[in-house]
Amino acid sequence: MKLRISSEGVGELFATTSDENPTTVERIAAALPLEGEAIIWGDEIYFNVDLVLEPENQREVVAEGDIAFWLEGSSVCIFFGKTPISKEGEIRAYSPVNVFARVDGDVRLLRRVKQGQRIRIERSTPSPT
Repeated sequence: MKLRISSEGVGELFATTSDENPTTVERIAAALPLEGEAIIWGDEIYFNVDLVLEPENQREVVAEGDIAFWLEGSSVCIFFGKTPISKEGEIRAYSPVNVFARVDGDVRLLRRVKQGQRIRIERSTPSPT
């Protein structure tokens, strides 16, 4: 499934859901659109959502562009670089997350998003060309 990420700071980016956590993808898809105020933590944006999910193939080390659900904070996280607790050569979440998608394209554009700006994730229709 294709997703559209929009924010005043970045305009639009697109993402593709992954097969890593199918139950998480299903629950996220059913809850779309998801929207909140951006909180910046290093090179991670997260925003709180009214959603409760179960752990599914959780991990703390993620890749640049990964989009995940953080159960502990009931938040969607978008990783575009190192967080304050990352170690050399890795990107580390604060605590385990369920990765459900990956940004297509240049994730460095997310550096334009400012603390408190609205960010929205919704189903992308039609798919970007």
